[in-house]
Amino acid sequence: MASSTAALQPNYSHTWAKDFGFSLKSISLKKKKPTSKANVIHCALHSPSVLHFPKPTFSNPLIPKEDTKTSLPHWNLLQRAAAGALDMAEGALVSRERQHPLPKTADPKIQIAGNFSPVPEQPVRHQLPVTGEIPECINGVYLRNGANPLFEPVAGHHLFDGDGMIHAVSIDNGSASYACRLTETQRLKQERALGRPIFPKAIGELHGHSGIARLLLFYARGLCGLVDHKKGIGAANAGLVYFNGRLLAMSEDDLPYQVRITESGDLETVCRYDFDDQLKSTMIAHPKVDPVSKELFALSYDVVHKPYLKFFKFSSNGEKSPDVEIPLPVPTMMHDFAITENFVVIPDQQVVFKLQEMISGGSPVIYDDNKKSRFGILRKNATDANDMIWIESPDTFCFHLWNAWEEPESDEVVVIGSCMTPPDSIFNESEECLQSVLSEIRLNLKTGLSTRRPIISDSEQVNLEAGMVNRNLLGRKTRFAYLAIAEPWPKVSGFAKVDLSTGEVKKYFYGDRRYGGEPFFLPRDPNSEEEDDGYILVFVHDEKTWKSELQIVNAVNLQLEALVKLPSRVPYGFHGTFIDAKDLANQA
Repeated sequence: MASSTAALQPNYSHTWAKDFGFSLKSISLKKKKPTSKANVIHCALHSPSVLHFPKPTFSNPLIPKEDTKTSLPHWNLLQRAAAGALDMAEGALVSRERQHPLPKTADPKIQIAGNFSPVPEQPVRHQLPVTGEIPECINGVYLRNGANPLFEPVAGHHLFDGDGMIHAVSIDNGSASYACRLTETQRLKQERALGRPIFPKAIGELHGHSGIARLLLFYARGLCGLVDHKKGIGAANAGLVYFNGRLLAMSEDDLPYQVRITESGDLETVCRYDFDDQLKSTMIAHPKVDPVSKELFALSYDVVHKPYLKFFKFSSNGEKSPDVEIPLPVPTMMHDFAITENFVVIPDQQVVFKLQEMISGGSPVIYDDNKKSRFGILRKNATDANDMIWIESPDTFCFHLWNAWEEPESDEVVVIGSCMTPPDSIFNESEECLQSVLSEIRLNLKTGLSTRRPIISDSEQVNLEAGMVNRNLLGRKTRFAYLAIAEPWPKVSGFAKVDLSTGEVKKYFYGDRRYGGEPFFLPRDPNSEEEDDGYILVFVHDEKTWKSELQIVNAVNLQLEALVKLPSRVPYGFHGTFIDAKDLANQA
């Protein structure tokens, strides 16, 4: 059922090493045939709607010069000579690379075209125009992370490679303000000082022999003291979580970064945050906060050294548990996981890291069809992985898991996720259009078997990616999920409210040439008995007028409640969070 917005519509004028193998005990599973084939979904990577835009894509640097704050490093004579030689070598490499066409997944003219392109930082703008009325219960700050490259790419670039930028809308008794700031990562600081990109882009550049050459150049610069990768290489551009009084911006290749929200509603980066010297490894971009215990659960994966995966948690006051080493035969792409009341659910899927693929000219991120996809079930309070249960789920790849819960009467753990095919299409070029099917995966802890079914009927099937459930019920049985309608991929034309038990879908579309991102569900009252009693917050961009806005939609009836006109364009991005004014008052 489509919802109309007409009533409130205004007039718009690391290096990757060789994988090591050893056997793990797994519970065998009979392979089930898919119950249905999803409809063919239009793929925007083959569509002019992504390839052609009226606005220019690049400037050099991408962020205006006055915002880059460059300062020349203090190098000695030998360092200057080494820098010149390495720059010449890089120039020769780039010249050679430009003789060959880039794949769509690494071509900056595609990956950061149109409203995927970056914007400059914006200081706080207050008293923004509001159409409709912002609900009284919404007081605090809505924040959304995204990739926003500071400098024009010199070679390949993937959307996920950009520097992290947070967009913030502060709401105070019906009044709204806006600001956006780059997260001041160590990577960003060093590149800004040098005036150009230096750190290798993990997805866009590290392909084949040229990718190996780029790594060698980067580490040569490190040996000469021209850059320092030991301070961190991450862009902090994906996830956001508010925990123990701190807003943390994350990408899974680094420690998180603490960002402070000022009294005026502006953003400032505090530090690369190691939880008071407790965290010694990277942390994935989707940690989970248990709504009851207030503990934070997280994973860390390594693509070079064993153990390839570790699990840990933090108490509500920020005290870290010892790492639990989880044995994996190969380093696996681990973007997300799930929690239940008693367990963590860890997907060990078929997208893996293999350095030898670079030696043979390919990408180090590949789909391994010889590997069996499975889920690991581990108790939240586990001190080792000896009692971990592995259950196979053939041909299952979920980039995101929306929720999971326990059903003791059937000895099952139920996992809700969007299953993608082809699994590596985000990272590697494919002629097959991506499909993302919202699915229910049942893992039987007693028999060791699994089942999987699409939640939505074939006639209603759409690509659903990026979204959430009511986070007050995370790890508990939920009825509704709010997910982005990712069509034409990778754009988002609206969002869907899905009844996970019946498969009923209610759709909300943004309108002609209007696209958004992840829908964020904000409960009206944490103690409400109705699960969907709340509002959807989402950034929407109009490609006709080149204007952006924050929409606030009633989650019960999918009617637009309020619309905040933003003073600058908000690029399509990744994940967000909301910090209530009461919690903000306790900010560290």
